[in-house]
Amino acid sequence: MTLDGCLESIKVLRNSTDSKIVFISGNFNVLHPGHLRLLNFASECGNFLVVGVAPNGSDGVYIDEKVRLESLEAIGVVNCSFIYNIPLLDVIDRLRPDIVVKGKEHKDEFNQEEQVLNLYGARLVFASGEIKFSSLDFLRKEVTAFKNMQIVRPNEYLKRHGINKDRLVEIVKLFSTKKIVVIGDLIIDEYIDCEPLGMSQEDPTIVVSPLTSNLFVGGAGIVAQHAASLGKTSDIVSVVGDDEFYKYADNKLIVNNVRTSFVVDKSRPTSLKQRFRSRGKTLLRVSKLRQHEVSKENSSKLLDLVKVKLDEADLLIFSDFNYGCLPQELVDEIIKTCKVKQIPYVADSQSSSQIGDVSRFRDALLITPTEREARLALRNIDLGLVSLADKLIDKTHSKHVLITLGEEGVFIHSPLYGSKNLETDQIPALNTNPKDVSGAGDSLLTTTSLALICGATIWEAAYIGSIAAACQVARVGNVPLSLNEITRELSL
Repeated sequence: MTLDGCLESIKVLRNSTDSKIVFISGNFNVLHPGHLRLLNFASECGNFLVVGVAPNGSDGVYIDEKVRLESLEAIGVVNCSFIYNIPLLDVIDRLRPDIVVKGKEHKDEFNQEEQVLNLYGARLVFASGEIKFSSLDFLRKEVTAFKNMQIVRPNEYLKRHGINKDRLVEIVKLFSTKKIVVIGDLIIDEYIDCEPLGMSQEDPTIVVSPLTSNLFVGGAGIVAQHAASLGKTSDIVSVVGDDEFYKYADNKLIVNNVRTSFVVDKSRPTSLKQRFRSRGKTLLRVSKLRQHEVSKENSSKLLDLVKVKLDEADLLIFSDFNYGCLPQELVDEIIKTCKVKQIPYVADSQSSSQIGDVSRFRDALLITPTEREARLALRNIDLGLVSLADKLIDKTHSKHVLITLGEEGVFIHSPLYGSKNLETDQIPALNTNPKDVSGAGDSLLTTTSLALICGATIWEAAYIGSIAAACQVARVGNVPLSLNEITRELSL
């Protein structure tokens, strides 16, 4: 951008909001952690960061100005950057920033910027130099970054089942013709990124300082968002509390093209899960929720909402986290309605810190328990995976079962729909360097189910689902999948 372009952006900003413009200037030959700390400190001082880059020929400049400008434009906290070809004081006089930031090493020097800033009441601020700011830009990018280089292909699996990439792409294109209804527990996921400060001297406690916080709509909410971004339409039916998190979720889902139907239950808050993270690792999870079953009155309201949505649905997804949204009587009534309307349904029933039973979703097209959840449903810790899956299908009468195995991938069992005499197979985890595995199961369930109702075999569907899960875990937080990224990865 140019100085004039930045001036136009600032003019619009000042006319529409309470703005605080921050300005930094420098050579920026090679961006290093010191620069990132300075830039992130400046971004915390206001809400619009402008960076002036010294032109070629300036003292201390060794790298071409275009290269240096491009590097700054790639920094997430920089709102506007340009090469300045007029004296720096004239630049500041034209921009009229509220704050000019310089490195702390300049604090005891003569700073010519002050003579201009004093004329209109602006301030000169010196960066604190705190190390924690060096990681902020990385944390911001970590939320949305996606690296396809991390995904490996199970070529032997593809050969075993005669899977053709072009056919997979055609199946995925059919997703946009399907209407999906999701019912289950809505959850708000909060990711709080922290800088570790050390160990407490009073007791053996790890001490951290919060840096950033990001909210995501999770649970049945992210399943509905996946379905909306991949399918034709998506509806969510759930129970929420009468609180700010319900309002946040409702707005976020609507923005992501999900049609919301919520029953407000004042006896519970909207479920909130907080994850305190540092250096890409989760240190602690805190859950704020209630786990009692919804009342019969609210259960009846949920059933009525689902019945209306099922009139034009192609698929129903049970996204069960066992927080009380799906009492057995409600599940049975929904299944009965699906059978009458001939609408396929799939189910996931999570039992990580809570207790659930995936076997209560009988006659489903697909169930996707973890190994622990499958063993809980059968009350058995001794069976091998094949026998475990066999007995789970016997108990639930499900057509297909995918048992998720974490870093070992997914175990597929389909005795009625075997391929070349194969009833069982396994796809390894396709992302060799995941950033956040918490959303893998939801993306696997949604995409595998969509593929099945679009005519895929269970082997094709499981592979499409595994590719989707690999895309999902490449970033932090529940970000909806897109058809483009799945199609791109299937084509490679």
